[in-house]
Amino acid sequence: MKYILTIIIFIAFTMQATSQNTARFNNNHPNVHKILIKEVLQTTSYTYLQTEENGKLQWLAIPKMEASVGDTYYYQGGMEMVDFKSKEMDRTFSSILFLNGVISPDIVEGGKTVPTQSPQKIKTEEKELDVIINPAIGAISIEELFNNKEKYANKVVKIRGKVTKFNSKIMKRNWIHLQDGTNSDGEFDLTATTTDEVNVGDIITIEGKITLDKDFGAGYFYKIILEDGEIVE
Repeated sequence: MKYILTIIIFIAFTMQATSQNTARFNNNHPNVHKILIKEVLQTTSYTYLQTEENGKLQWLAIPKMEASVGDTYYYQGGMEMVDFKSKEMDRTFSSILFLNGVISPDIVEGGKTVPTQSPQKIKTEEKELDVIINPAIGAISIEELFNNKEKYANKVVKIRGKVTKFNSKIMKRNWIHLQDGTNSDGEFDLTATTTDEVNVGDIITIEGKITLDKDFGAGYFYKIILEDGEIVE
């Protein structure tokens, strides 16, 4: 009987401590949302989560991670996209929040502070293609760009490469990943934003301004990015 009473007291103490930690966390971080996962959809680079919070359903999109129906997570911030279409799934979401990740309950309910970076992986791994793309006239290679990034900062350049990934209408931009077969110390993939439409596998020449250490928020941070690009070939 004494053993059972000890267990009951321990459980009650643990539940009280968890409740106090969560309440303290919520007071310090009033914009943190607690969610229950209702559905999980996996794509090449993103995980789509249908979540429930206080009876309300909401879709979230985060960099690819393992998740299961019934899991509980927390999140804060995010950028809402209305009528967003995922080409890979051929599905349109009336409303979806793009996040850089979700927060483990261990952090919130354990009384820890929110890390400055998401506990999930922000940058997805890109696979290096076995391609050789000769630069267009007046263009530079991806290797040249990364080797001399300070030289090209805030300048307009042309890059010719093969489209390895294309995401449309995220933050009012289309996002292109390019490779040309060159490599600078492991950097072989260049991200560019544009209003033009392309397809994965296209070989294009794009012209735009190079920006360093660009932070769009919601987990979109790039050491080097080509912005406001125009397809010139």
